[in-house]
Amino acid sequence: MASDSITVTGGPATKTMRAAIIAGPQQMEIEHIQVPEPGAGQVRIRLEGSGVCGSNLPMWEGRPWFQYPSPPGGPGHEGWGVVDAVGEGVSTLTKGDRVAALTYRAFAEYDLADEGSVVPLPANLVGRPFPGEPLGCAVNVFRRSDIQAEHTVAIIGIGFLGAVLTRLASRAGARVIAISRRPFALEIARELGATVVMPMDDHARIVEDVNRITDGNGVDRAIEVVGLQGPLDLAAELTRIRGRLVIAGYHQDGPRQVNMQLWNWRGLDVINAHEREPAKYVEGIRGAVEAIASGVLNPSMLYTHTFQLDELDEAFEVMKARPDGFLKALVVT
Repeated sequence: MASDSITVTGGPATKTMRAAIIAGPQQMEIEHIQVPEPGAGQVRIRLEGSGVCGSNLPMWEGRPWFQYPSPPGGPGHEGWGVVDAVGEGVSTLTKGDRVAALTYRAFAEYDLADEGSVVPLPANLVGRPFPGEPLGCAVNVFRRSDIQAEHTVAIIGIGFLGAVLTRLASRAGARVIAISRRPFALEIARELGATVVMPMDDHARIVEDVNRITDGNGVDRAIEVVGLQGPLDLAAELTRIRGRLVIAGYHQDGPRQVNMQLWNWRGLDVINAHEREPAKYVEGIRGAVEAIASGVLNPSMLYTHTFQLDELDEAFEVMKARPDGFLKALVVT
């Protein structure tokens, strides 16, 4: 839980908080800053924690286009906690509500959120971590994949997102082929309902095996969740004529080359499943709340590593190395 430290600065007592700052490549610091006050239409959230997103990793590693230091608490965006202050005009939230929120400075003890970016959590989720943004992302990818009960679906890359998608697709009645380089992740995929698991070790062998399983037709849906050139190529080759290729991997290292001859010949529907409208993110978070509260999805086993706020450097190190047993890191306050 967040600490309530008090600093006296020559006038009235000022409430301060801890916030992580990425000062430079692989340089994380903790600073004490003033707790922000919510403006009109905003709430302040006393954060219980935040997930650590793979999209954060390049900023921590260092890229020429990033500016340092990061804003306090940035780039954390997977926070959950309890509303502890309400700004003017807010009508749907009250102090004490436990919520997930789409915010952007969640590596801290407090953050502000617009009322429309906050999703209340039901009572049966009390005490359970809820990194809303990645869970909502998974729900949105699943919706855009348009997976039906009769489909065969290949999910390429079983990290946190791929694992959640495996569960959602299998619950929808689809036959899921899970493909990953890590044996641990394949076992998780099997537990979550995958019918077939395959090591991602030989491109040609995977194509051959999937063709055999699908009587030479390929899969109805191929979901690429890695964010690299090779898995994207593989996903295209696995997709049947008039199938749907879903790009859910976050590609951060520049241009991609695609086999347009193959994409054209097969008449593929290609979906970039990354949302950019905040309302769509929030819609996904609401869907995730419903799925978890109803028991359709239980992501607890996928939160494999937990760190304190001042251990954020270590969380990034583990995410970069992705040791056996790693799927998702949480930072708690």
